Amino acid sequence: MTTGVPLLVVGNPDNRRVGMFRAAAVPAWPGPVRTLPWRELARGPVRLPDRAVVRVDSPGEDPEVDRLLRGADTPAAHGEIVGAAAWYAGLRAGLDRLATAARDAGATLLNDPGDIAVMFDKRACHARLTGAGIPVPAALPAAPADYGDLRAMMRTTGWARVFVKPAHGSSASGVLALETASGRVQATTSVELAADGRLFNSLRVRRYRTEREVAAIVDRLAPDGLHVERWFPKAGLGGRTVDLRVLVVAGEPGHVVVRSSRGPLTNLHLGNNRGDLAEVRAAMGEPAYAAALDTCVRAAACFPRSLHAGVDLMIGTDWRRHMVAEVNAFGDLLPNLVDHAGRDGYAAQLHALHSGRFDRWTARDRTPERAVAMAAGRRGWVG
Repeated sequence: MTTGVPLLVVGNPDNRRVGMFRAAAVPAWPGPVRTLPWRELARGPVRLPDRAVVRVDSPGEDPEVDRLLRGADTPAAHGEIVGAAAWYAGLRAGLDRLATAARDAGATLLNDPGDIAVMFDKRACHARLTGAGIPVPAALPAAPADYGDLRAMMRTTGWARVFVKPAHGSSASGVLALETASGRVQATTSVELAADGRLFNSLRVRRYRTEREVAAIVDRLAPDGLHVERWFPKAGLGGRTVDLRVLVVAGEPGHVVVRSSRGPLTNLHLGNNRGDLAEVRAAMGEPAYAAALDTCVRAAACFPRSLHAGVDLMIGTDWRRHMVAEVNAFGDLLPNLVDHAGRDGYAAQLHALHSGRFDRWTARDRTPERAVAMAAGRRGWVG
């Protein structure tokens, strides 16, 4: 990158994501490093510095930004799950304003607004991955209108176990691992159902075992859109379910976290643990592990104008099959994790910019298959 070009971070200034990225960027970037608050972008048009390089970070964890994106008069109660469809519409509008400002300023966007929009729509993301031949769980062809509709669709497909996901959620917000075998209903989720029917995010995973409670949750979520996938049984180690978060930076899956849980929800913020990657690799065998990383590269390649993507990969109980569960636009918050070169996720992104690898990654003729071929000569992340 040219000396003196400003690096602009779109984010919430007090958020640790912005702080950690700035800590990596300030000593490494040959120009000023600035922050554009999401509050400004959520309110209306913005102007960018000429020729700026722009990183978009998460708008989350700021109640005022949440209110602005939803177009609400008042902030939501702390942790309340509400207005996901309106929030997504506000996100799209903000990203459109950013794209316009970037064109006007001749700026370079490190996360494409269109890519972010698809990653935040689980239905669109699933369709894009499916179209590229990426292994993903089977999904219902349409969003259920309510709990009764969901159960009818499950009977038609013969699925007794599914994951019910808000179309525009993140961090397992509103996700239910639903089981209906033997006529019994059980939903494992971090959702707290309040007495007045409102839903709240919780750091405690709980199980609902009555149809009345599960129906109340699904019926509350359904108007904002649902994506329902068939349950893919995941591998386990030491009595704990495991899956992987793989950060792909310009074609290199250099940062891998094993997420280990006693239940079906493996998100680390829910009190789950980081597992032992060496144990997972040994259980898989190196050919299967390399194939899994190649799938993550191919999944990231479905978002060809984005510097990074966090891919959640499920490993089957046979340790050979695998499927992509999610692709996360802001999946690079991985503290205390470095790649084979000793770089954390933020340093790896800066290196990809300085080395020109980002420019090669966004080449116009790149396909998911070519992305894997590009990475094949750099197997340091496998060895």
